Amino acid sequence: MARGSLTDKSAMRLAATVMVVRDAEGGGAIEVLMVRRNLNSDFVGGAYVFPGGAVDPEDSSPELEARCPGRTDAEASEILGIESGGLAYWVAVLRECFEEAGVLLARDGTGAPLRLDAEEVTARFVEHRRALNANERRFEDILTAEDLQLDVADVHYFAHWITPEGAPRRYDTRFFVARAPEGQTPAHDAGETIADLWISPADALERHQAGEIDLIFPTIKNLQAIGRFATVDALLEAAAAAGEVPTVTPRITVSDQGVRILLPGDEGYDEATVAASPSNPGQFNDTIRVISLAATEEGVAEGS
Repeated sequence: MARGSLTDKSAMRLAATVMVVRDAEGGGAIEVLMVRRNLNSDFVGGAYVFPGGAVDPEDSSPELEARCPGRTDAEASEILGIESGGLAYWVAVLRECFEEAGVLLARDGTGAPLRLDAEEVTARFVEHRRALNANERRFEDILTAEDLQLDVADVHYFAHWITPEGAPRRYDTRFFVARAPEGQTPAHDAGETIADLWISPADALERHQAGEIDLIFPTIKNLQAIGRFATVDALLEAAAAAGEVPTVTPRITVSDQGVRILLPGDEGYDEATVAASPSNPGQFNDTIRVISLAATEEGVAEGS
């Protein structure tokens, strides 16, 4: 069932995030690019997440749509289960990945994947990124100046999560997955993100359980999901072949037995009430940390 279009008026923010993945050197596991949120962020500052952010109205401009060969807005909207505006999610996630992590999934005028490892090209795109983050240059202006096409055909829809009620900000977030481009080195933006790393899903979950890094619940669940694949090829093939992606809206319950997060299908999910969710931003963030650690421990136990 369609959830509406990109132009729907709602307090919930539409967002998109991408899991950029690569095969580890020597084999053995895939690795995913993660960035650390600024410590002053309203929503679980300091947590490691995948590059992404809000879908902006400009992401649906005709000029940007013209630079997205291989996927029309109608096709993108059908994949997401919305009436229109679906292609803007692909544009947004590629724009945000460039803004936050310095990785631009695009092809040049010859159709070749964009590389940023030549010194003069690196310098040019560093300036593009600076100007974009400073709101001095639009994303479409960069693509036009460099004669680039966004590589939307190789970015695959993977998951759909909606933030529980009670959060200081609520997001309706689409998760995507894409192969890391050759000839590009990620770098956090030192603003919204303050660190970046390549890490296997298993290592990320273990470091979270050990208290070394913060992860939030949807990130954990998606790490567990992609961690089941031995290679990037296998992951992308599965994502490309996937049918309808279910919407996951967790519900938080607080009782004398502690804090729990319930997913659709869990016992008690239908009876969980909004009133049970923490409403204070600080309390909510603390709650998210507690339940996220519990989710990691459960995942480790299931895998053992």
